[in-house]
This record gives sequence, structure tokens and C-alpha cells, in this order.
Amino acid sequence: MNYLLVAVNIALLVTGQAMWKIGIASLSLHGIGDLLRALFSPWILGGVLLYGVATLVWIYLLKQLPLSLLYPMQSLAYVAAVLVALVFFHETVPVTRWIGLGIILIGVLFVAR
Repeated sequence: MNYLLVAVNIALLVTGQAMWKIGIASLSLHGIGDLLRALFSPWILGGVLLYGVATLVWIYLLKQLPLSLLYPMQSLAYVAAVLVALVFFHETVPVTRWIGLGIILIGVLFVAR
């Protein structure tokens, strides 16, 4: 159950980041007024809400699992974010970044044992 919640937490964080990216994509940020408008866009607020839920899940997980296990597992969010960037935002991911993600995955495997 706890590992499922780690996956949920990662999904919430990455989805929140994607919502923020969508929320600022069509906005210009040239002044404080633009920034305030961006902060109150539905996409940005939705991302903040997801981050709030993710924080509640994280607090629960901190009680259930050792931080030395939990925090490295959270690095899977980097992997998930790159996949979201590739699939949904059509970003180019260079080979060096894929190698780095592979290293992260190997590290998580070591930590999880």
C-alpha cells in the first residue's frame, strides 16, 4: 500500500508540474500584473491543489517509511516528468538525459533493496 502511495505522490507532483507548464504556456510574464494573472489561472491553481494533496500523502508516507528509502524513491518523479515532457509536450530528450534517467532508475533499485 505504501509503495502505491509513493506512485500516487509522484503522479500528483508530475501532473501538477504539467498543469503549471500548460498554465504559463500562453501567458507573457513581463510584469507583476502578468505574474498575478498567471497565479490565478485555473491550470496554476489546479497544480497548486495537486501539490497540496501530494504534500498530505507525503506526510503520511513519512510516518510509514524511512526517509532514507522514501526520498530517493521520490526521484522517480524526474523520470516520470521527462516521459510527460516527451509524450505530452513533444520535447526533445537528448541521449545524455536518457543516460541520467537510467542512472536514477539504477539508484532507486539499489536503495529499494
